[in-house]
Amino acid sequence: MQDQYISYPAAPGKRLWRNPHFNTFWFGQTLSVFGDSFASIAIPLLVLQATGSVALMGLVTAMNSAGQILAGFFAGVIADRVDRRKLMIVCDVVRMCLYGAIPLCWSLFGPQFWLIFLVVGLGSCLGLTFQVAYVTAIPNLVDGDQIVEANSRLQITYSIAFVLGPVLAGFIVGTFGASAAITGDAISFAVSAFSLLFIRLRAVAEVTPLELIKQETVEQVTIPRPIERRSTLWTDFVEGATFIWHNQVLKPMAFLLFILTLLTAGALDLFIFHIKADLGGNDTSVGLVFGLASIGGVVGGVVAPTLRKRLGFGPCWIGSLLLNAVALILIALAPNMVLCCLLAMLFTFSSTVSSVVSMSLRQEITPDSLLGRVTSVFWTVIGVPGPLGAALFTGLSTHVGTTSVLLLIGSLAFVTMLTGLFTPARQRFPVRHF
Repeated sequence: MQDQYISYPAAPGKRLWRNPHFNTFWFGQTLSVFGDSFASIAIPLLVLQATGSVALMGLVTAMNSAGQILAGFFAGVIADRVDRRKLMIVCDVVRMCLYGAIPLCWSLFGPQFWLIFLVVGLGSCLGLTFQVAYVTAIPNLVDGDQIVEANSRLQITYSIAFVLGPVLAGFIVGTFGASAAITGDAISFAVSAFSLLFIRLRAVAEVTPLELIKQETVEQVTIPRPIERRSTLWTDFVEGATFIWHNQVLKPMAFLLFILTLLTAGALDLFIFHIKADLGGNDTSVGLVFGLASIGGVVGGVVAPTLRKRLGFGPCWIGSLLLNAVALILIALAPNMVLCCLLAMLFTFSSTVSSVVSMSLRQEITPDSLLGRVTSVFWTVIGVPGPLGAALFTGLSTHVGTTSVLLLIGSLAFVTMLTGLFTPARQRFPVRHF
C-alpha cells in the first residue's frame, strides 16, 4: 500500500507574508499613520501655543468628532457602492491639500483659527470615509482566517509609527513650530495615495442579505439569494443600522462604546494639558511621552491574536477596556513624568487589543456587501456623544483641574465596562449569522 501524503495549507501568518497586495497596503498605511502621528500632536499644540486654552483645544476636538458623525451617514453607503480603492485614493489626495493649507496659510498670513476648524471638520469627514473603506478593504485583501492577523499587523506598525512620530513631532514643534509639523501629515497622504495605486481588491459580493440579519443561530443559516440594492442613502444607512440592532453582540458593544466616547472624547487634550500644566512638561516632552507610550500599542498588536485565540472575544474586549480605564485613573494620580509615561504604555496596550478584536469581529460576522454600512453606522452611533463629551470635560477641567476630571472619566469608564459582563458582548466566540 502506498503512503499517502496530506498537504496542509500554510499558517495564516505565513500566507499573509506572501500576499503582495496586502503588503503594499500595509507599507503605505504605515507611512500614512506616521504622518497622522504628527498631526495628532501638532494641531492641539498649535491651538495651545496660540491661545493657552484647553477649552479651545476641546472645541477643536469637538469639531473633529462632529465631522466624523456627519460622515457616518454617507461613508458606509459610498464604500459599499463604489470602488473602495479609488475612494481611498480620493480621500488621501483631498486631505493632502487640506492639511497642506495650514502651514502655507500660517506662513503667509499668520494664525488663522477659522482654517483650523475648517480643516479639522472636513478632514475628519474624509478621514472617517477613508477608514470605513480601509476596514472594508481588509477582507477583500486577505483570507477569512487571516483577518485578525492582518488587523494585528496594521495595529503593530500603527503603534511603531506613533513611537517615532510624536517624538519627532515634539522636536519639530519645539524647534520650528506646530504648523511645520503638520506638513509631514500632508506628505503622508500623498504617499498613501501613491501606494494604493498598486493594490487590487477582490470583487465585492453583490448580495445584500437583509433577510438574514435576524437569524441568531448557526442552524438557521440559509443560502442568501441576491436582492435588489436600495436606491437612497437613507434606506442604505438604515439597512446597516438594522443589522447592528438585530445582532446580539454588536448592539451592546455599540451602547457601551457610546458611553465610553462621551467620557473619553476629550481625554487626549486633557492628557496633553496634564503633562504641560500639572507635570511641568514642554512640547518636546509631550512628543516623547506619546512616542514611548506607543510601545504599549506595539506589544498589544503582537499579543492580540494570541489573546483572542485563547480567551475569545468577550474576555479580550471587555478586559482590555477595563484595563484601559484603570490606566486612566492611575495616570491622573501619577506624581511624575516617568510613571505617567509607563501608565500611558498600559493605556495604549489595552486600547490596541480592544481595537484589534473589535474590528476583526465586525469583519468576521458582517456580510461583505454590508460591511461598509455596518462599520459606518457603528462608528457614527458611538461617535455621536463625542463633541459633547470633549467640550464638557475640557470645559470642566478649567474649573476643577485636569487631574480631577481624568480621575472622574477613568472611574466612570470602569463602571461602564463592568456592565458589559452582563451583556451578550461577553461571549467568547460569537457566531456568524449568514
